[in-house]
Amino acid sequence: MNTVRKIVVVITARPSYSRVKTVLAAIQKHPGLQLQLVVAASALLDRYGSAVNYIEKDGFTIAAKVFNVLEGENLTAAAKTTGIGILELSTVFDNLKPDIVVTVADRFETMATAIAASYMNIPLAHIQGGEVTGNIDEKVRHAITKLSDYHFVASENAKERVIKLGEDPAMVFNTGCPSIDLASAITESKTLAFDPYEKYGGVGAKPDLSQGYLVVMQHPVTTEYRDSRKHIEVTLEVIYKLNKPTLWFWPNVDAGADGTSTGIRAFREQHQLPNVHFFKNMEGKDFLQLLKHSDCLIGNSSVGIRECAFLGVPVINIGSRQNRRDRGGNSVDVDYSKEQIEAAIVTSIQKGKTISSSIYGNGKAGLQIAELLAELPLQFHKTIMY
Repeated sequence: MNTVRKIVVVITARPSYSRVKTVLAAIQKHPGLQLQLVVAASALLDRYGSAVNYIEKDGFTIAAKVFNVLEGENLTAAAKTTGIGILELSTVFDNLKPDIVVTVADRFETMATAIAASYMNIPLAHIQGGEVTGNIDEKVRHAITKLSDYHFVASENAKERVIKLGEDPAMVFNTGCPSIDLASAITESKTLAFDPYEKYGGVGAKPDLSQGYLVVMQHPVTTEYRDSRKHIEVTLEVIYKLNKPTLWFWPNVDAGADGTSTGIRAFREQHQLPNVHFFKNMEGKDFLQLLKHSDCLIGNSSVGIRECAFLGVPVINIGSRQNRRDRGGNSVDVDYSKEQIEAAIVTSIQKGKTISSSIYGNGKAGLQIAELLAELPLQFHKTIMY
C-alpha cells in the first residue's frame, strides 16, 4: 500500500508565492501527497506586503513560520539572514520530517532552504532553475541546482543549461513556470474587475485608470546596490515628466532596497507625484489582471519577462537584472537613461499589446509538478554525469 508523501514547500518572499501557488493547490488536492507549507523571511513582514495574509486567505494551512530577516537591506544583512534561515529551517525540517522539500527560484533566502535540506539528506526539488540573469541571483540559482535532486524548469533553454551543469537528464523536467498557470486563468478578462485603491489601499494620488495606465516595479540590483537610489531616481524623473496614471509597487527586500525606498520617499515629498499611487502588495490574480489591462510595465521584475510575455503586455526592462533571461518578444531593454526609458514607454504605448508567448509554459505547471512529486524515486544522492 502506497504511503502519502509529505511535501514541504518553503515560501520566503512575495514573488515566490505567486510563482508556486498552483503547485501548492495541486499538492493539496493530490491523494498521494500531504502539503506542509513553511512561510519564512520577508513573506511574513508587513513592510513587504505580508504575503502570509494572502496565503492564509487562499485557504492554505501553514505548518511553520520562520522569522529570520535582519534589518539593514545590505549584503551583510542578506548573508546573516541566510545563516539564520539555515538554523531555523533545520529545526522545522527535523520536526516535520518531510519526504521532499521544494524550494522556489533564486532569492538569497532560498539558499537556506537548499542547504538545510541537503545536509539533512532530504530530497530537494527546485523550481525555476537553469536560468541566467544579471545579479547575485544567478549564483544562488546555480548553487541550488547543484544541491537539488529534482529540477522543474520553466523553459527548454533552462533545461539544457541544468543538464550542462552536470545534472541527470532523467531528473530535469520542463514543466513551464507555475506563474503562467495564474496568467492563463485571467486571459479572458475584458476589463479591470476591481478597484485597486479600494481593495488594496496604498498611498498617493488616485488617478483615473479608465484611459490607460502604467505599472512600475523596479527592484535594486544586488551587484549594483550602491547605485539603487540613483537608479530609481532616473525612473521617477521619467514618470514625473510623462505625468500618466501610474501604479507603482514597492521593491523586494534585497541589498539596496533601502536606497530604492529612500529615493522614492524623497522624490515623492519633493514633487508630490500627482498621478502616481503606491502599493506594497496585491493578490497574484489581481496583480496579473492589473498588468493585463495596463499600457505597459516599467522596471526590472521577472514578471515582465514571464507573465507579461504570456499576456502580451509591453515591458520596458531597465538595466541588468534580467540580462540573458529568455525573452518572449514583448520587452524592450534599456539602460538607466531618462531618454531611453521615456522613448521606450512612448513607443510601447503607441504599438499596443504584443503577441502572446508560451516560452515559459502553457498553464499546467502546477499539476505536472504535483504528479512528479508523487511519482519520482526518493533520492538525495547524485548520479555523476560529468
